[in-house]
Amino acid sequence: MTTSITLPSACDFHVHLRQGDMMRMVTPKVEEGGVSLAYIMPNLQPPIKNTEQALAYKSELEALAPNVTFLMTLYLSPELTVEEVRKASQAGIAGVKSYPRGVTTNSDNGIENYEIYYPIFQAMEEEGLVLNLHGEIPSDAQKDICVMNAEEKFLPQLEKIATAFPNLKIVLEHATSQAAVEMVKRLGDNVGCSITVHHLQLIVDDWAGQAHHFCKPVAKFPHDRDALRDVVKAGHPRFFLGTDSAPHPIATKEGPRSNAGVFTTPLVLPYLAKIFEEIDALDKLEDFACHFGKKFYGLSQKPGFVDKKVTLVKESNVAVPQHYEISATNADLGVVVPFYANRDIGWKIVSNFV
Repeated sequence: MTTSITLPSACDFHVHLRQGDMMRMVTPKVEEGGVSLAYIMPNLQPPIKNTEQALAYKSELEALAPNVTFLMTLYLSPELTVEEVRKASQAGIAGVKSYPRGVTTNSDNGIENYEIYYPIFQAMEEEGLVLNLHGEIPSDAQKDICVMNAEEKFLPQLEKIATAFPNLKIVLEHATSQAAVEMVKRLGDNVGCSITVHHLQLIVDDWAGQAHHFCKPVAKFPHDRDALRDVVKAGHPRFFLGTDSAPHPIATKEGPRSNAGVFTTPLVLPYLAKIFEEIDALDKLEDFACHFGKKFYGLSQKPGFVDKKVTLVKESNVAVPQHYEISATNADLGVVVPFYANRDIGWKIVSNFV
């Protein structure tokens, strides 16, 4: 029986670090979770829509977590121009994130039509920027569309973009369904897919009535979770870690309408060790969490991305904290409840970034 694991520090290719006091609390916890490379989402208030904003945000994050490499993205919006794409590329911006309007947190500025952005996608293809897609369409009762099928209804759009731009790297973010897994596998090598910690563990029964397991896209049926688990067990190289960790104050999670988001940042590798052990796939954890994402993004051979080692040990009674205080000096800001709060996850990091 495996009782310890040493592997390179993880790469999280989808994470939300917020702003202000929340940012100051969450950002140092990236390293605590065993992650040394973080791909940052741009859905702040206001969204990050240009290179200067992205670089300013990156500087804030680097000051809070100097051992972490931050890769920045822009928010796809009508303000984004071909010239700005080329400027972003020169500045080292890694990608552009697309949000359908209104489907999740801070997506009010999201898009409704993809074809009008084809000139942007062409420039991204030429410049080597990645298109990161939140793969849902808005709910529409008249068309029988809701959170349970919003991802599957989006997939034809993914195929259309991937076919139109065969050299554009595209990531279907936080896949939740068997249909999404099958689509990504069928498409070309320019299409990758991030999978979260919580979607490897949850089904619809686990979030219905449980605010701290509610996210967008929502966890689906048992066969959908099985498809996610099967593709990581198979070691498919275009499926990799993107936690979509998204902290919210407890008041906005347990209020009359829960905000979408699950918070996993402080314990990414222990969570994954528990899950991969449960599905008899510990031998696949390193590639999924550490290598496949970097390879897809073309980072494996670049200088400055040296693998740092993390060691985890298996122990009983390793409880997830009940909550994390947003501010040590202002209790009014409340707390954030992490994924599996108070539960035993059986693994802990004992040596980090050595």
